[in-house]
Amino acid sequence: MNGAADKKLKLMPAGRSADAYDLQEQVGFILRKANQRHLAIFAARISDLTTPQFAALAKLNEVGPTSQNQLGQMVAMDAATIKGVIDRLKARGLVVAEPHGRDRRRLVVSLSGTGRELVEALLPEALEVSEETLAPLTQRETATFLRLLSKLAEG
Repeated sequence: MNGAADKKLKLMPAGRSADAYDLQEQVGFILRKANQRHLAIFAARISDLTTPQFAALAKLNEVGPTSQNQLGQMVAMDAATIKGVIDRLKARGLVVAEPHGRDRRRLVVSLSGTGRELVEALLPEALEVSEETLAPLTQRETATFLRLLSKLAEG
């Protein structure tokens, strides 16, 4: 390649050099590593549910029966993902999905008795997962981190 083409390929947006890029300092990489750590802690303590399954159960415990679509929105899952999560929870007898009274196309999802017992038993454990995940931080750092992370999540 000629020198001009080389220079063009090595420049990143805003005129920054590709040499300035260090993966270990990139927000996405750090977030992914932190998430992997959190998922490992979760799996060690709550091994019989995935984090999306637990999120769905915890939200249903919090809000009560709701449409599958609304539940997906509340737990930040797209329609296909929440459908798969609900299907797996239904197969385990942890949730019940019934047609909506007025709109038969909509499914209303609720906890089964078994699902309610399970999630209520796991909520204290889930709090400990969060505490362990955040253990390297001081109380003040934790508050700042969660505030800033929420700000990033809201965009």
